[in-house]
Amino acid sequence: MSNDITLAELQEFLAEFWFHYDEAHFDELAAAHAADVHYLTRSDSGASPFEELMSPQLDGRDAVMAWLTAHRKESPYPLRHHVTNIHRTGTDGDAVRTRSYIVVNQIANYVPFMVSSGIVNAAIRRGANGLEFTDVEVVLDTTNSVNLADVHADATP
Repeated sequence: MSNDITLAELQEFLAEFWFHYDEAHFDELAAAHAADVHYLTRSDSGASPFEELMSPQLDGRDAVMAWLTAHRKESPYPLRHHVTNIHRTGTDGDAVRTRSYIVVNQIANYVPFMVSSGIVNAAIRRGANGLEFTDVEVVLDTTNSVNLADVHADATP
């Protein structure tokens, strides 16, 4: 695995990205994406009632930014994305592949509550102006939880 990008740099990059997304800092969001970025978001089941709204497959910074900007402007504020359990999963050319969870909350009636969660797989490389995404896959949790043994036969000892 590449040691060119440290885990601390990856953690800071991802945390900063979600902060800028929540606060609608669109210039910073654009700078976080490579010109040739590939972006995909979807639900875990592929059958969410909101699948069409959440499932773009985009290529290039301009297409990604157009969708992210519209999506963020149509979302509540304040909205908080929390990135956790960040770890490296390998390399892809000059990029480091990462996996992490996101947990999203918003405020209703003065009380914060969780509205979404999911897994983010990303490839991040060092670009001319700092770290940048080359590939992003966001898989949002929409399937109801059940006992693990009911999902994976090998989960029972």
